[in-house]
Amino acid sequence: MTQETLWPYPRWIAHRGAGKLAPENTLAAFRLGAQHGHRMFECDVKLSADEVPFLLHDSTLQRTTTGHGTAGEHSWASLSQLDAGSWHSRSFAGEPLPTLTHIAHFCLANGHLLNIEIKPTPGLEHRTGQVVATHAAALWAHAAVPPLLTSFSPESLQGAMESAPQLPRGLLLDTLWTGWLETALILGCQAIVCNHALWNTSSVTQAKSAGFRCLSYTVNDEWAAQRLIDLGTDGIITDRVDLFAPESRCDFYSLQNR
Repeated sequence: MTQETLWPYPRWIAHRGAGKLAPENTLAAFRLGAQHGHRMFECDVKLSADEVPFLLHDSTLQRTTTGHGTAGEHSWASLSQLDAGSWHSRSFAGEPLPTLTHIAHFCLANGHLLNIEIKPTPGLEHRTGQVVATHAAALWAHAAVPPLLTSFSPESLQGAMESAPQLPRGLLLDTLWTGWLETALILGCQAIVCNHALWNTSSVTQAKSAGFRCLSYTVNDEWAAQRLIDLGTDGIITDRVDLFAPESRCDFYSLQNR
């Protein structure tokens, strides 16, 4: 892998669909993010008890759905009945949890790209990586651009690499822990995705010298975005789909008129 390797993803990535403007990780959020001009989205995917990959950030259900308890202990039949929209606002009441299949069909039908964060239920890191990657490989089998699989869990990325080695992977970091660069190399990653504050001249140089693309989360301020662009990073995950307007044919950023 080299820095000359074609990187098919745009700079701007809409966090959980539409940031905070819609209920996160729902089709409604993806539709709203697309209305603001975004063509790549980030979402969190975990497994139901019967191993259906579906979108949810938390290990538990209560913050963003009408359910309770550990999400991964419920069957998809049960999870599919939950309201995942009313917690956000009345206008989204009744919005269901989507499966990875639902999101794949939406993205593929509309020419959108996807960053799938593998978000395992604790104890199921390796298995979640395997199953999510297997489903993603099948869903995007004929797509020109595959989804980017990322995770904070090296075990999940290991499982993904075993099941679908052809899919690109990225290691998520909230600290630059000892061995982060070596771990990403062992896992065959194409990208490092950091808390944006971790990127500086030294860390960007280390990552790029090793052949990695440099992505950041979650960037919601103009000054922070400009700093990352000046550093030469490659991707910015943002909640502010209403502030940052991606150019339709370019990778540099512009600000919407406010």
